[in-house]
Amino acid sequence: MRKYMYACARWGMFIYLTLTVLLSGCNGTPTPLPPSPAASATLPPSPTPTPTSTPDVATPESVGRGFLNAWEAADYAAMYALLLPSLRAGLAQTDFEKAYRNALDVTTTISVTLIPQTLTLEKGKAWISFTEIWHTGLFGDLQADNQLSLVMEGPQWGVDWHRDTIWPDLVGGNTFAVEYQLPPRANIYDRNGAGLAVPSSIVTVGVIPQEIQDEGAVLNALAQALGLAVEKIQAAYAGQPANWYIPIADITGEESLTYNDLLSLPGIQRRERTGRLYPLDGVASTVIGWVSPIPAESYAAYRQRGYRGDELVGISGLEAWGESVLAGRNGGRLAIVNAEGKLVKTLSERRPERGRAIYTTLDRALQHSAEQALGARRGAIVALDIRTGAVLAMASGPHFDNNVFIRLTDTWSRQLVLNNPDLPLLNRAVQGLYPTGSVFKIVTLAAALEAGGMTAQSSFTCPGYWDGLGEVNRKKCWLETGHGIITLKDGLSASCNVTFYEVGKTLDGIAPETLPTYGRAFGFGAKTGIPEFTEAAGLMPDPEWKLTTYHVNWGTGDTVNLAIGQGYLLATPLQVVRMMAAIANGGTLYRPYVVERFMDSAGNTEQVARIQATGRLPVSQEHLNVIQEALYGVTTASFGTATHRFRGLGIPVAGKTGTAEPANKDDLPHAWFAGYFPADDPQIAMVVVVENAGEGSTVAAPLFRQVIEGYYGLPITPLPTPAATREGD
Repeated sequence: MRKYMYACARWGMFIYLTLTVLLSGCNGTPTPLPPSPAASATLPPSPTPTPTSTPDVATPESVGRGFLNAWEAADYAAMYALLLPSLRAGLAQTDFEKAYRNALDVTTTISVTLIPQTLTLEKGKAWISFTEIWHTGLFGDLQADNQLSLVMEGPQWGVDWHRDTIWPDLVGGNTFAVEYQLPPRANIYDRNGAGLAVPSSIVTVGVIPQEIQDEGAVLNALAQALGLAVEKIQAAYAGQPANWYIPIADITGEESLTYNDLLSLPGIQRRERTGRLYPLDGVASTVIGWVSPIPAESYAAYRQRGYRGDELVGISGLEAWGESVLAGRNGGRLAIVNAEGKLVKTLSERRPERGRAIYTTLDRALQHSAEQALGARRGAIVALDIRTGAVLAMASGPHFDNNVFIRLTDTWSRQLVLNNPDLPLLNRAVQGLYPTGSVFKIVTLAAALEAGGMTAQSSFTCPGYWDGLGEVNRKKCWLETGHGIITLKDGLSASCNVTFYEVGKTLDGIAPETLPTYGRAFGFGAKTGIPEFTEAAGLMPDPEWKLTTYHVNWGTGDTVNLAIGQGYLLATPLQVVRMMAAIANGGTLYRPYVVERFMDSAGNTEQVARIQATGRLPVSQEHLNVIQEALYGVTTASFGTATHRFRGLGIPVAGKTGTAEPANKDDLPHAWFAGYFPADDPQIAMVVVVENAGEGSTVAAPLFRQVIEGYYGLPITPLPTPAATREGD
């Protein structure tokens, strides 16, 4: 709006001036425009270009105004239409447009502001003096005074265009030239300074067939250095022109030095470039992301930000999120050079700004342990610092090595990742949506204690089934023989379905909204607010949602299903682990975060993370103690569903198993274990979920244990064989 108002004002003054000149008899004396109050102000970038209207060609001021307006709007076709007809006859529109586009591209210009100053008329000729301001991505604003020439040709006026109409220094064969200075990309570290993304040289090893003297020796040397089969290497250059360089594979600079003798044979050629290394085969690959050459569809946007165009830029994860931080800012010199490439004048210089390193909250040892445990399984493991919400580990499976996106010759491995039906690029920790199964019984227990008039010792009878909705709607407990008489607290440790069916029915009788309200208060159905990633909100169903979505009323059966974490409920692993952290820390829900701080090359630090409490669990300290005791019973009580999985660990764990039925009843259930450790002095909350893998006690709990063992350097306990009967929910 500000630019529009300014444009109206300046053209109003220009029209006034024109009328004054015409009425004065066209004596050729230029009349200055009164200075605009906005002329020296910093102007915002132009809005998206819109087509310009067709001007009246009978007057020079209309043609000049139309040409300059079209220029600001980047409407080169409209500009070309206003050139003298005789000029258009010898100048193709594509060449005219190319002259402007090339100039703007080289200078990284985002938009142009043109300020008319004076109009001079003299016997069929006219001149409009104007100030042009180019708003560039690399050099800031460039300003010059210029002149637009107009000539009357027959009954109409037209622009007598020359290359210096673009910029006054573009006379003769002069052109713009930029000498870039590119700062190195900064690193990404874990909380202790261990590298997660670091600089590396990438060496492309190839062959020139006609220079090979001993093919057998070359093939054996390449096979040893590159780890490829001889047949695959030979096939790469078979049938190719003998004098071409044929790339075979990428290796690191360190590997190139290691195999220097082998790779020095005649016919082998190495080409080195700056790259990126993701240690430990891409530890935290879904979090860190990767860099790649600028995508073609984004090239123009990066150029306008001052990029040269051949840099590696962040494509996903923190590499993309922190692009401006890690890349810093290019420097360079903008100059005018003549046709021989010699310097005519320097227009602007900018010093490069080094990028700043990103220090994350991740603990590389814990992250690596989580990824080793999860392996190729579909699922996620997330760990939080219970006192701050800092993400200590965020593993999503199946794991992929993000180095394949740096090794440009490794198209096979890259395609395996991109085409994997298990979607390794999906960050299941924040975007995977699952029913929680019995993990949600924690919320149900809290609602029973706070709103249901129950106590930890409230008694229930479990014969292995429940007919609370009628025999025709009989529901079963996971333990077919039943738990017998059991208390509410022990019902959580034993994950007794019958206990929580009855609790769900009671809560529905109080108010159908009761349990969904507690679910939302525990963080379900809303994004956690983690700033670095796009996350799913999940679904906390309630009566209003069901009526709006399905036009059907909520029933008692809906609450009963919700009480055991089934039905319409969907949650992300991050939401579940945040709940567990709140239980462990005394009831505070924190906003999770991954980036702790930025640090420049001089050691100056900018703190990014701000510990932010976003809510409190609606549970009294007395009732929170009950929940904590019940969760500890899951791993220690004789009837605990995971006691046998943590026996002999030496590190006390509190947690909850979950076995969630998927939407497709023919698939195996999702396995959950969510907890915190050490249980007697909680530090870390963690969740394990494995898609379509079986029961929580059989699959997820053993993986939870393995992560702890790997983190503390303990012997890794082998995973159990699948149980023939259900072990726990």
